[in-house]
Amino acid sequence: MPETSTVTVTVPATTANLGPGFDCIGAALSLYNRFQFSRLEPSATEKLKITVTGKEAAKVKTDDSNLAYLAFVKLYDRLNQSPPHVAIHIDMQVPLARGLGSSATAIVGGLVGANELAGKPLSQVEVMQLAIELEGHPDNVVPALLGGCRLAASHTPSGSWEICDIPWHPNIVPVVAIPDFELSTAEARKVLPADYSKADAIFNAAHLGLLVRALETGNENWLRCALQDKIHQPYRQSLIKGYEAVQQAALNAGAYEMVISGAGPTLLALTDVANAVAVEKAMAAAWMEFGVKADVRAIGLDTQGAQVSL
Repeated sequence: MPETSTVTVTVPATTANLGPGFDCIGAALSLYNRFQFSRLEPSATEKLKITVTGKEAAKVKTDDSNLAYLAFVKLYDRLNQSPPHVAIHIDMQVPLARGLGSSATAIVGGLVGANELAGKPLSQVEVMQLAIELEGHPDNVVPALLGGCRLAASHTPSGSWEICDIPWHPNIVPVVAIPDFELSTAEARKVLPADYSKADAIFNAAHLGLLVRALETGNENWLRCALQDKIHQPYRQSLIKGYEAVQQAALNAGAYEMVISGAGPTLLALTDVANAVAVEKAMAAAWMEFGVKADVRAIGLDTQGAQVSL
């Protein structure tokens, strides 16, 4: 079988946590980054060439510290092989540092691209395990790789993972409000407490259980209740200017509830098909009152995950 010389990996954005599902639940969205990997001749003077297009292309590193390249190298390290000299072209459509899993797209893109160029020696489960190791938690990389809405639970002490597909009712529409400012995951994690009360742990366990059923059935009352959280959102809200006003505007326009997407600052409202446009407009207008321009859009769920084209 001839060696693959070029492979393109298309990876969806993700929204993680969904309120009570901190660090364990995420859903893939129909917004994509594309990563093209082309072998360079071994005699080429450069071992790595990275080019980037897209609105935030200038912010993406183009040296060997690029996250997609680090993931690419990680897979070859796992195979005990030297990575080939490679040209990487990245088309960035997922905004950076906004809580939409841009780093997860890079990790999944790099690993899947490397696995393809190497002749697919690793299974999808092995690639997923590597992705979780690199990201540090499963909530973004798992749906980015597999698509859909996914819950990840770890086996202890083995460190392996059980991945559960969560059915998503067709009448539930995600509306993402992406502001024109960034918030790093590290900064968003810094504000979280080291310990939680038993009451808060019980609250989140109950609401996550309800969320799984609410997403499957589309039950409106369940959704309104299930999206509440006591683990991360109460602490992160202060990092997002205008949070309460945007939340109230979304609810007034017919959203079931609004949550922080990933570490933020993107905000995610879940609503029904009939109210999606009104929720979009209300969230954009509310943030504008605080001088924040936001790209607000109703968006579909991606069910395919990372896709390879040769």
